[in-house]
Amino acid sequence: MSLTEIRSVDPRSPARRAGIRAGETLVSVNGHPIADVLDYKFYSYDTRLELKLRERDGRERTVRVRKREGEDLGLEFPTYLMDRARSCANRCVFCFVDQMPPGMRESLYFKDDDARLSFLLGNYLTLTNLSRREMERIMDLRISPINISVHTTDPALRVEMLKNPRAAEVLEVMRRFAERRITMNCQIVSCPGLNDGPALERTLEDLAGLWPAVNSVSVVPVGLTKYREGLPSLEGYRKETAAAVLDQVEAFAARHLAEKGSRLVWCSDEFYLLAERELPDEEYFESFTQLDNGVGMLRLLSGEFHRALELMDLEETEGATPFTIATGVSAAPFLEKLVEEAHARFPAIQGRVQGIRNRFFGESITVAGLVTGQDLLEQLKGTELGERVLIPATMLRSGETVFLDDVTLEEAERTLGVPVLPVAQDGFELLDAMCGLAAPASTGPAPGEEEEFYRYHPGTR
Repeated sequence: MSLTEIRSVDPRSPARRAGIRAGETLVSVNGHPIADVLDYKFYSYDTRLELKLRERDGRERTVRVRKREGEDLGLEFPTYLMDRARSCANRCVFCFVDQMPPGMRESLYFKDDDARLSFLLGNYLTLTNLSRREMERIMDLRISPINISVHTTDPALRVEMLKNPRAAEVLEVMRRFAERRITMNCQIVSCPGLNDGPALERTLEDLAGLWPAVNSVSVVPVGLTKYREGLPSLEGYRKETAAAVLDQVEAFAARHLAEKGSRLVWCSDEFYLLAERELPDEEYFESFTQLDNGVGMLRLLSGEFHRALELMDLEETEGATPFTIATGVSAAPFLEKLVEEAHARFPAIQGRVQGIRNRFFGESITVAGLVTGQDLLEQLKGTELGERVLIPATMLRSGETVFLDDVTLEEAERTLGVPVLPVAQDGFELLDAMCGLAAPASTGPAPGEEEEFYRYHPGTR
């Protein structure tokens, strides 16, 4: 089957009204050949379209479609990308996928490095498997923003970290994108003694030189599991070393703010938690561009939560019942403060927070999104849970009610004897959930296998 063959047509879509049928192959739109989802979305944006279709017997026909600007045609294809995802060509010294335990589902071992997933889903790419033709297409189609895993701009060091000779080309490619006004958001996975310190300063200077095309930069700490046999020796951050990175990044950001009006670079929340420092105020994070890398996520949650408290009526809390919030170890103290504040304002809100130690990946992994079902159950079973357990929705596979280790939400509820309710990363929904007012959070559409890697990206929090 061709990956541009139409699998189904939305019955209320412009395509259905034009008589387009499942089983036909989309050949071109307004004379432009369609190779994948980027071509499809870009060339089908206009209000008047001429589609060339090929039927299964090889005959071709032309269909004209009229629709609103930007309205989706309503076609579904065998894969999201209308193509196969491009896998990573690197062997990064810090790669989280290489640190996965054996025996998990196959899709969890797939490493993507696909520019299309960067634009469409927010994935980060290293630029090392981007062909010249693909670079030109990004610039010709004005695909923007794109997210780039930089890590370092020192050519020799980047080759050492990514184990790929093309890693040295990163600044050259980014300069070409900047010249064509492609917006870039960048990520640095920081490894103690490797790409922090002077190497980090050089990287920040180089990226600042591409501002405003380089729109934002996040610095996140390397995540190390207990499954590193045969992998390069790396250390994680401790309180003192995390504080040193914070001092360096905040000083650079202050200088850039004074000169250009934007901080440009931020450390992820995890650095503040490791250094045992207070998170900056909401204003510090400007437009929260790097939320997906955990930059300002807890501060935004706190701000939303406090605004929700101000709007909450006493009557809305009268039906509240005791609860337990289960989360990663790093965020547990932060959430405990929110529960205490809610109880002080509305005494009917009574709950506790349980930080779940990550014995599955190793206790150095402290974020909620990598807590497994078996760790959750082992540490909550037999404890006083109240009438329900609230968990971050990020603990579950997107689009499903399954934890990383394939334990289901239903199994968890059966074992614990209480409802287990996923809650979105939203302060208003968190307060509603504490009061028993909120429906379980949607986990979003189910991803294809090529998309599931995103949650294991070192920056995913």
